[in-house]
Amino acid sequence: MAKIGRRGLIAAGGALATPALAQAPWPAGQTVAVVIPYAPGGASDVIGRLVTQTLSERLGGTFVMDHKPGASTSLAARLVARAKPDGMTLLLGTIATFTLTPLALRNPGYDPLADFVHVTQVCETLSVLVAHPRWASFEALIAAARAKPDALSYATWGVGTTAHLPMLDLLGRVGAEMLHVPYNGSPPAMTDTIAGRTDCMFALYAACKGHLEEGRLKGLAQPVPTRPAAIPDVPTFAELGIPDFVYTGWYGVQAPAGTPRAITERIERALTEGLAEPRIQAFMATQGIGPSAMGGPAAVARIERELPQNRTLMQRAGLSPE
Repeated sequence: MAKIGRRGLIAAGGALATPALAQAPWPAGQTVAVVIPYAPGGASDVIGRLVTQTLSERLGGTFVMDHKPGASTSLAARLVARAKPDGMTLLLGTIATFTLTPLALRNPGYDPLADFVHVTQVCETLSVLVAHPRWASFEALIAAARAKPDALSYATWGVGTTAHLPMLDLLGRVGAEMLHVPYNGSPPAMTDTIAGRTDCMFALYAACKGHLEEGRLKGLAQPVPTRPAAIPDVPTFAELGIPDFVYTGWYGVQAPAGTPRAITERIERALTEGLAEPRIQAFMATQGIGPSAMGGPAAVARIERELPQNRTLMQRAGLSPE
């Protein structure tokens, strides 16, 4: 997928609203790091640019993406959890960071609730089961996997992630086995799938959009109730005879515990108002990114709801903390 820079984002999504500079000194023209828990080049870059540009426009400081991939997003989370709570270090956290990794790792190095101020959710993300183009359909892929267990492989960006658990669930539903090949981030996983070194993977649409359009990857199915406007040509799993197979991810912004409320409220307000711009929403839709419930309480409630759900799924899959 071609990278979307500041000029391209504004051209596609429309100019962000005029900033309303608050009277408090923060960020006072300083540079604020928004730590990204993934390698550059993936869907997190699209969402990261939306977040950093919105905050820069509305709050007056300079907000920059700081990629810190590794350890199923826990490396970035630990860094932010231990940062000074002064608003200068934020996290672009995900469903994996707060509802999967704490279950997959015996000692992730942070508490998903106590160590952070969950400022707000930012968006929902759509994913697609993509494959090397040699696989013409989902049925062909699964038939081959059933015929030769573990001869085919699927890529993920780590054990217990939103690329891993859906595949475990899916393979269990269809009675097939594939070899799991984990990578340190989505881009290298996708690179090997494009090259044919792995057969398939669950990928965020924002990351694989360009590859689908150019034919480097084949979209086989998507885990949503109905086909979204952004991905009209890829069937849902329900259409393929696998009902109730639905997964959506999410992104949010977090600050270290103890960050002053005056700062986190400004961040929440800037994102709530900025990302609600109709033209920004339209741009997000083209990337397979949907709106999410905004605000801190909604973010906390979702984590509290999904943690036990994912614990049950991991136990059903036979995964133990590493």
